[in-house]
Parts: sequence; structure tokens; C-alpha cells
Amino acid sequence: MPATSDLEQMLRGAELRVTRPRVAVLRAVHRNPHADTDSVIGEVRGEIADVSHQAVYDVLRALTGAGLIRRIQPANSVARYEARVGDNHHHVVCRSCGAIADVDCAVGHAPCLVADDDHGFTIDEAEVIYWGRCTDCAHRDS
Repeated sequence: MPATSDLEQMLRGAELRVTRPRVAVLRAVHRNPHADTDSVIGEVRGEIADVSHQAVYDVLRALTGAGLIRRIQPANSVARYEARVGDNHHHVVCRSCGAIADVDCAVGHAPCLVADDDHGFTIDEAEVIYWGRCTDCAHRDS
């Protein structure tokens, strides 16, 4: 977990003003990989009791836009946020409980997959989601 001064430096490096809500949201996402918005709000309210939902949504949008956090949304799931950015990793999602874990790129450099036909796009990221059942759910269901 980065220190507060490191979080503030990340914000400055992304040319974002350093505010208590931005630092608190960035800290919450670093502490809770793949956190949904409600989890982030709960964590931030432990630090800033009167922060509004809208303020947290606005900060999440700004941090995502600045590339400081990444927004993912697997099918049938709410949006989730993570601080692991810039490395083109993927995710594995449990079909039973919804648990999410990081999966490093399987082959090569970003993007991991080369499109058969890029239709003229300049591809800079490949998003892969592996689906299955986590160890706990697999044991419980067998």
C-alpha cells in the first residue's frame, strides 16, 4: 500500500489536484483490489464521514480517466476498480460467488492477443476474462 505522500505524488503526476477525497479513493482502491463502488464508498467514509456518493463517483471517473486506476466490469457484475494499471493483465471470475483474481498476460507483450483482423484500429489493450469456479465454490459444490 503506497504511503499518503506517494498517493499525492501520483495525483500530481497525473496533473490532478490533490484533495482529501481523491487521496482517500485512491487509497481505498489500492487496499481493496477489484472493489465495487459501494465498497469504495464505505472505505472512504471511514476516512471522510461526510463524503457524498456523487463525490466518490466523480473521483473514480477522474482517476480512471487519468489512468491511475482501472475500471473493469465482467458480464453480470457491477463495475469494479483496481490500482493495477499499465500491464495488460487479465482476470478470472468465479461463476458461483463472483470472486475476481488477476491473471498475468499469457503470451507476449501488450496486447497479449493479436487480432486476426484489426479493421484498421490501433490496438493498445486486449481484455480477457476467464470464467470458472474458485477453489472454495468448487469444494463446496462437489
